[in-house]
Amino acid sequence: MTSTVPASLTRTADGAALQAVFLDMDGTLVDTEGFWWDVEVGVFADLGHELDESWRDIVVGGPMSRSAGYLIEATGADITLPELTTLLNDRFEERIDGGVPLMPGAARLLAELTEHAVPTALVSASHRRIIDRVLRTLGAEHFTLTVAGDEVPRTKPHPDPYLLAARRVGADPARCAVIEDTSTGVAAAEAAGCRVVAVPSLAPIAPADGRVVVGSLEEVDLRFLRALITGRH
Repeated sequence: MTSTVPASLTRTADGAALQAVFLDMDGTLVDTEGFWWDVEVGVFADLGHELDESWRDIVVGGPMSRSAGYLIEATGADITLPELTTLLNDRFEERIDGGVPLMPGAARLLAELTEHAVPTALVSASHRRIIDRVLRTLGAEHFTLTVAGDEVPRTKPHPDPYLLAARRVGADPARCAVIEDTSTGVAAAEAAGCRVVAVPSLAPIAPADGRVVVGSLEEVDLRFLRALITGRH
């Protein structure tokens, strides 16, 4: 995990009910969910297997171990989980070597959170090596800390990554807003007791108590997130 904002900024400056904002990475801040599927298709093609398009929704948004394990079992590929994990990460790094496209509204939202000194964490199921590469595009200065999928015993859909982020910034999970693009990430955030803004990327997500669904990050700003916590949406 990395920390780039002083501990003195672990509360919002105006004492608002919103204490922190946590954001997923792939498909939420950067348009990379399709990249992962393309990499998986390419790797398995090299192994002599064709991936069924219907598997895409199953593996999206989850931890690498779950996605890779599912694809090994589904295809019967002769490769171990550690070997496949390394291969997928290597190929993905090659794919994003020149940078990654930001989702609409991402740069503006991150800039606003930074301007108002809102404790902000990047919480991803991707591995540390991938997060650090993507941060070159996102800007590490926008995040109080980052949590990678290979740094917690249980990653999404378990609540552990979000509970860790809340603990590290000294926030009550119930006063933390989480922005996610998949049902797996939403499940993790809600299990941690956070309020959720869902921005569906590849599969629809239904509204629910404590959850607001929007079309893109262009609909989300600091005022919107504060209202999510106070229940004024």
